[in-house]
Amino acid sequence: MNVNKIKEELIQQKQSKFKGNIYHYSQVNFSYNSNKIEGSRLSGEQTEAIFDTSSFIPKSDDLIKLDDLIEAKNHFKLFDYILDNVDALLSKDMIIDMNKILKRNTSDEENPRYNVGGFKVVPNIIGVVNVINTTAPDDVEKEIEKLLKEYNKKTNITLEDIVDFHFRFERIHPFGDGNGRVGRIIMFKECLRNNIMPFIVLDDDKPYYMRGLKEYKKDKSFLIDTIKHEQDLYEKTCQELLNFEIEK
Repeated sequence: MNVNKIKEELIQQKQSKFKGNIYHYSQVNFSYNSNKIEGSRLSGEQTEAIFDTSSFIPKSDDLIKLDDLIEAKNHFKLFDYILDNVDALLSKDMIIDMNKILKRNTSDEENPRYNVGGFKVVPNIIGVVNVINTTAPDDVEKEIEKLLKEYNKKTNITLEDIVDFHFRFERIHPFGDGNGRVGRIIMFKECLRNNIMPFIVLDDDKPYYMRGLKEYKKDKSFLIDTIKHEQDLYEKTCQELLNFEIEK
């Protein structure tokens, strides 16, 4: 599948507000799955309704957090942001902007401990049982700049380079919240920029994705194989939705 066609169609369909094709599919499924991985209680149908109409009908007695609604809408804006900047080199300011877009108007934005609009000011960890330590707040900016410098000097970026960046980014865990979602959308952007099949990590595959991150230092294949599986799924959808030519 021609990745340039996917990129061009995503950008054109965003501009034309075209519904029912790859842009619409990507927006809804990316927001639903990436937020679901982080604990959102919104369903796929509810996420789609929010995207289409900025409203939804809750199931009876469902408790929906306001932040879940806001972050679903914010993720749509985040996806548009990466399409608007798809060919730009990753930068510290761009990554901070991504987190700011995701967390805008949430309860976290009002809490100084989350420092929305900047890097974390309070130490954090990954997991509770099998704890993974992350970079100390005072060292985040230095580590992010080092990661970006090493990544951006590469002349021929591969899928493995993008996955490796993701692993290192998650181990730095630079923000008070939203690290996984920012990290996953960076991978999507960088795949499009480097003519690599993009992908959406599905909530159904969360156990494999998390295992891949935890085992990455010992065996990179768990995470890379999971990502390749997600690529296959996204490519299949693209083949179904982009199998057309428009006469000019």
